[in-house]
Amino acid sequence: MATHSWFSNPVLAAGLIAWLIAQVLKLPLDYHAKRRWNWAILISPGGMPSSHTALMTATTLAIGLFAGFDTPVFALGVATSMVVIYDATNIRRQAGIHAQKINILVNKLFSGQPISEEQLREVLGHTPIEVFVGFLLGVVVALLTWALWRK
Repeated sequence: MATHSWFSNPVLAAGLIAWLIAQVLKLPLDYHAKRRWNWAILISPGGMPSSHTALMTATTLAIGLFAGFDTPVFALGVATSMVVIYDATNIRRQAGIHAQKINILVNKLFSGQPISEEQLREVLGHTPIEVFVGFLLGVVVALLTWALWRK
């Protein structure tokens, strides 16, 4: 019986590598923007680039490259990627905007009084440029994985 490992699955590897690169890139990009290190960003949603988009783009493109662009699994990858990207740019982004507004409202209502409540997380979704960079990262990682693995 053959032993299989996720390490021998180039489609999964492409997706996970793209996700990891996107998460790690967030740290220096966030530092450049805010001039302070925020190590929590390594495991946080939101920010530049979109690791969700990078993961889904790399995985879907790798499915097409390794299994074929005319397969049902590629179609499923495209459909799932569309849902994830739509969610990242619309629903989670709007939830972040709502959190900002609620935080402003709470601060105005309780100004001068100590508040033990935590601020709502404001960076939940992505701007279109964050998603676009995640998309490009996913494409590059999938193509590199395909080029290296297909020998």
